[in-house]
Amino acid sequence: MTDDVQPSAPSVLLTVEGGIATVTLNRPDAMNSLDHATKELLVPTIREVAENPEIRVVVLTGTGRAFCVGQDLKEHIAGLQAGDEGLGVTVQEHYNPVALLLATMDKPVIAALNGVAAGAGASMALSADFRIMVEGGGMNLAFAGIALSCDTGSSFWLPRLVGVAKAKELLLLPRTISAQECLSLGLVTSVVSADEFPGAVASLAGTLAAGPTRAYGAMRRAVAFSAAHDLSEALDFERDRMNETGSTDDHRAAVDAFLAKAKPVYSGR
Repeated sequence: MTDDVQPSAPSVLLTVEGGIATVTLNRPDAMNSLDHATKELLVPTIREVAENPEIRVVVLTGTGRAFCVGQDLKEHIAGLQAGDEGLGVTVQEHYNPVALLLATMDKPVIAALNGVAAGAGASMALSADFRIMVEGGGMNLAFAGIALSCDTGSSFWLPRLVGVAKAKELLLLPRTISAQECLSLGLVTSVVSADEFPGAVASLAGTLAAGPTRAYGAMRRAVAFSAAHDLSEALDFERDRMNETGSTDDHRAAVDAFLAKAKPVYSGR
């Protein structure tokens, strides 16, 4: 007798094509909330795409009607009732590594927001370089709604995107911010219709995958460095990144193409 039961799909999917890695949160029935199993899979998946030199751009998205609504509260409540360890453990083991990898990998990151992003889901989106949101999507910095502080880098990214006063408003008085308001506040790069969404994500990812990957990574690091250092230190850091990128194959290809009045073809090296 054969068993026709099919194994369930993993809660984090990874596809790689043409230098584009797509990491998809795959718990649609739970609005892609982050239970322990998902977090345990997400950390090594993000690390894998960060460290793979053949991957030139990363897209983070979700299945179903939500991008990610953050911590799985049902699992969290069960843990509280069982006397499990505090949230600081999962923040240290899961949320912090994901936030750091997304923000510092040497390649651009796109958050493809197929629906609402809340809590740690919103924080992950904010760490990306580009955020494309579907019409009808939204963000909610929901932490205060369950009497928790913020995590996954929201205290770092939010004031840099909207200013300190607005960041505190959105954190202390959480609400669902519509797609259009997200756009006006600078929380997302663009808002597109559901029909346009896949093409818009693919187009941006393709453009970035064909670009000078190491230069993109150097600029990401330079911007992050300047946020915590003075001008003199930032200038020194920029100098070192110029030396680094000036010796790349892509820089030579760009110079040769300029002299030949042709369009450069980049290898990402």
